[in-house]
Amino acid sequence: MAITGRNLARWLRPGAVVAVLAALLATMYLGYIVDPEKNMHDFPIGLVNLDDGDTVGGEQVNVGDQIAASMVQQIPADKVALREMGLPELHRAMLNGEIYGAIVIPSDFTKRVSILGAAGVVPGDVDWPVITVETNPAAGAYATQIMLRITTQATDAANKAVGAQLLERVQNQLQPTSDAPATELSGVSRLALAEPVSVVVVPFRELPDGAGGGLSAFFYTLLLLLAGFTGAMIIHTMVDASLGFTPTEYGPWYVHYPATPISRVRTLLLKWGILVVVAPVVSAIYLGVATLLGMSIERAPMLFLYGVLAIVAVGVTALSVLAIFGAAGMLVNLIVFIVLGLPSAGGTVPIEATPQGMAWLSTFEPMHQIFIAVRAILYYDARASSGLAHGVGMALLGLLIGLVIGLAATIFYDRKGLERRAVPAAAKQ
Repeated sequence: MAITGRNLARWLRPGAVVAVLAALLATMYLGYIVDPEKNMHDFPIGLVNLDDGDTVGGEQVNVGDQIAASMVQQIPADKVALREMGLPELHRAMLNGEIYGAIVIPSDFTKRVSILGAAGVVPGDVDWPVITVETNPAAGAYATQIMLRITTQATDAANKAVGAQLLERVQNQLQPTSDAPATELSGVSRLALAEPVSVVVVPFRELPDGAGGGLSAFFYTLLLLLAGFTGAMIIHTMVDASLGFTPTEYGPWYVHYPATPISRVRTLLLKWGILVVVAPVVSAIYLGVATLLGMSIERAPMLFLYGVLAIVAVGVTALSVLAIFGAAGMLVNLIVFIVLGLPSAGGTVPIEATPQGMAWLSTFEPMHQIFIAVRAILYYDARASSGLAHGVGMALLGLLIGLVIGLAATIFYDRKGLERRAVPAAAKQ
């Protein structure tokens, strides 16, 4: 066959599509993983100040208030959403996955600081003033790492500030009232008072064994999405081959059945029906394999049911896209469900540590909606407020959209007489 300009464009087209897809993949995947902390915005951390204060030298002092005010000023507001809250609100926020951790100043903090100052020159037992950093392991391992780096910088600065005030106060107390020589602090006392606060890191709620360090929810989400996405592709291809719309080829074996006289609507309904039958089977297989491998699943029936819903919602929408766009629908599905879905899922890098564009994608991308529901079932006692209600609602909305666009497009094609039939050879020329 002679290569003409028209033929050349035909052969270059696949390469151009691959190049564009590769550029999109590189931009999305590398863009969210290269420097997450640079991309941080609205990263939620709690601050709980329970300090009751103490009377020091006849004056009411509250060191916890000073530290809290200092942290509000020091922690960058353009990157971190520092939420001052009480203890009950902290527990609710942790259980709902609304924050990645919290800094807690206890009620006896000022008293312990005062006692430590006195213990620099007076013998006796003493306890270190303590600030607790509570992590939320269920929110993700990488989110915990970022949270700890932020809180470490904040508590280090607070420690030095409290130490400077404490040293000054103790030295003032040691100044003689007469011509007697001043009492000097020992080197060990000076060192202890310079950084008097002990920072204790504790998990708010430990993840169970078999949770993959908080990654099991993400990978289970990926399995559900792939079941719907790839399942739709397989069903679409095999049904079309059986109906004679595309050839069937396995190695050297090739067959092309005669086209079946069936409308586009009925074809789509057939594919949807197969998907609905297969979805519970696949969800049960996932659950069985996960159980055999020792994955922690406390609410297996709920995970099974949500798995069925997620597979059906993704698969129905993917089949509708294929019915609308034909072969090009495979590329559309790949971009919507995989290329844009993985970086905006929030399962590895938290949404608040990704570029703003990916955070926007997470508001509607299917993978993120499925992830927060699966995470709620596995880690947050299936609380509706921890993401389960949102995930179920978005899955139902996605299913409704898939049903509407699929039926609307195929009915329109059928009424316009746009039947699926082979093009005569004369027409190709």
